[in-house]
Amino acid sequence: MDLPKCRGVVTGGASGLGEATVRNLHRAGAAVAILDIKEGSGTALARELGERAFYVKTDVTREESVHDAFSSIVDFFGGIEIAVNCAGIAFAEKILSKRGIMSVANFRKVLDLNLVGTVNIICRAVENMAKNRPNEEGERGVIINTASTAAFDGQIGQAAYSASKAGIVGMTLPIARECAEYGIRVNSIAPGVFDTPLLELLSDEQRDALAADVPFPKRLGKPYEFARLVRHIIENPMLNGETIRLDGALRMKAR
Repeated sequence: MDLPKCRGVVTGGASGLGEATVRNLHRAGAAVAILDIKEGSGTALARELGERAFYVKTDVTREESVHDAFSSIVDFFGGIEIAVNCAGIAFAEKILSKRGIMSVANFRKVLDLNLVGTVNIICRAVENMAKNRPNEEGERGVIINTASTAAFDGQIGQAAYSASKAGIVGMTLPIARECAEYGIRVNSIAPGVFDTPLLELLSDEQRDALAADVPFPKRLGKPYEFARLVRHIIENPMLNGETIRLDGALRMKAR
């Protein structure tokens, strides 16, 4: 798709991978809506970018919040061609530890935000993209989800996070097949260890240990590298129904 002619939505767009994606798409000429629960950061980013960017406070776990967000976006932009799902949380807890058994409420919270939140956005995106006039390739839109290498080799204590990201991987192909009749492509990216606010919760020693496990390049991924892949997927019409690992050949250890 031709980015200067596109209007996009990025969830979790006020920080981390989402913010890098917003900046990259905006720099390429696209109009971008920043969907995030963080009002201060989202408003500041939209103000910084100026024209072709605006912020909508959105809780992706709530259907009514997503519905209202898309209504605002369509009113503002007139439609959308791109949706990128970056909103998510990480949570570490063993099934059984010295503190007792895992909190099912916490497990559900992770799935609700990472997996159900992604589905909420996909549903509204497809509903609106299906109304678009197709381009010369017959495309009406592109949806990109954020999975994780934890979907394939999650570590001890990552049951909730791994399950939520494995769900994203598992639904990518069937949703892509469903959306083919509308000319909408659906792909997912499975990043490894990236230098994002989620990893800022770790100590320098823990971050260095994660970076050391990456075969090459032996460092944490940079958010702009994720954003570059988002852009390539948007611009390459043959990429569809695929989950792409972006991890420097990392295979996570058990702990």
